[in-house]
Amino acid sequence: MKTKIKELRKANKLSQEELAKAVGTTRQTITSIEVGKYIASLPLAYKIAHYFGLQIEDVFDFSEFLDL
Repeated sequence: MKTKIKELRKANKLSQEELAKAVGTTRQTITSIEVGKYIASLPLAYKIAHYFGLQIEDVFDFSEFLDL
């Protein structure tokens, strides 16, 4: 799944570790989400989006799961 997490982190001058601590997960999880090896759970996706003051769909691209 594509995300804007890396871009948002860099724009806010945050390390993966800092974001991970802020949303209650590990740096490895943030890394895996950023490279598309892991899909964040809904609660984690919400925490990440909320941390940046955004809606989930502004951070995560769900289009590959839509049957349009």
